[in-house]
Amino acid sequence: MMWEMMPDDITQAVLARDDVVRYLQGGHGQTPRQARERVYAYLDELRTTQRYPFYRALKHPLYPILRKIERRFEHVEIARAATQSGRVIYASNHKSHTDYLVEPLVLDDNGIRPPVIAAGINLFGGPLGLLHRHVTGAIPVRRDTKDPAYFVTLKAYVAEVLRNHDLLFYPEGGRSYSGELKQPKTGLMQAAMQADCPRLFLVPTAIAYDLVLEDRILARQGVKRRQRPFARELAEMVRQAVGYRSRAFVTFGAPLDTSEYDPQSRRDVLALAHRTRQEIGRLYKVLPTAVVAAAIRPSVATRVLEWRVEAVLEKLQAAGANLETTNVEETIDRGVELLEARAVLVIERGRFRVRDRTTLRYYARTINHLLQPPTARTR
Repeated sequence: MMWEMMPDDITQAVLARDDVVRYLQGGHGQTPRQARERVYAYLDELRTTQRYPFYRALKHPLYPILRKIERRFEHVEIARAATQSGRVIYASNHKSHTDYLVEPLVLDDNGIRPPVIAAGINLFGGPLGLLHRHVTGAIPVRRDTKDPAYFVTLKAYVAEVLRNHDLLFYPEGGRSYSGELKQPKTGLMQAAMQADCPRLFLVPTAIAYDLVLEDRILARQGVKRRQRPFARELAEMVRQAVGYRSRAFVTFGAPLDTSEYDPQSRRDVLALAHRTRQEIGRLYKVLPTAVVAAAIRPSVATRVLEWRVEAVLEKLQAAGANLETTNVEETIDRGVELLEARAVLVIERGRFRVRDRTTLRYYARTINHLLQPPTARTR
């Protein structure tokens, strides 16, 4: 079981936290009884179980997709050492719905205890929702609510989770629809910092794909307009998976000691969030598809593309990017092969032509945080 104490004990532990006690005194246009009912309802929604012996069962509903993704990892020894030293929260960028599966499996592949995952509540319908609640131990998060009862309950619940388990969450708050590394949100980070863990480390984690399964779906929308049922998104992902193959690189960074930041200070929480984003951006594996996408123009000859790719690689090296390769020919061969297979580019009469400009821009933006000057990146 995920909990070392019974659910009633967890409920009592949450209800005893200072923020929750203050909320239960009433206010916000409700009586103490009404406040208690709301907190209990949200607690029932949040309660989850991680059954580690069955953990790998999470692969099965999405196995036709997962088998198409080759998992690679960098600096996994950092995660291992951090889990041996104290409690760990993994803060990762968010590219795809497959992140929830790939990142914990990379840890499990290396004999490291998988964390509890904070995931959007739209992922909790159907068979995958049952797996999240009863196998992986994922916590359903309502990202768009403004209900004070929800915020106080979520923060208290996360604090109690961290007494027994590590946590994986996405500071961006959701997938990046533009491809860019988004600015961080601080709610879950602050909740983790307030957990009263004597040794709590934040491990910046970056995930990158040659090709993102939902690239066209995300790129065409550009920005998230509304929450869609996950069953519909899953059906679209299955359609996109036809002919799909990709590597996924998960890179772990040096742990940040959260005790150096005051969880009650908005400035400190923001400072940690932005430092985490900066570290994730530095760790992010820059792959040939992104480099080619950033360098290419609507129609370009081979020699011109070589010059442009060389210039992009030089900028990335100067920015300290985590490059897979600095070889121009290798970058073009690999990047063009994948983008052509994805029908983003086409080679005609010795020239490279763009067929899907929207998706191409999505990949180009994935390295904007490295190519833009520092003053622009920090705004």
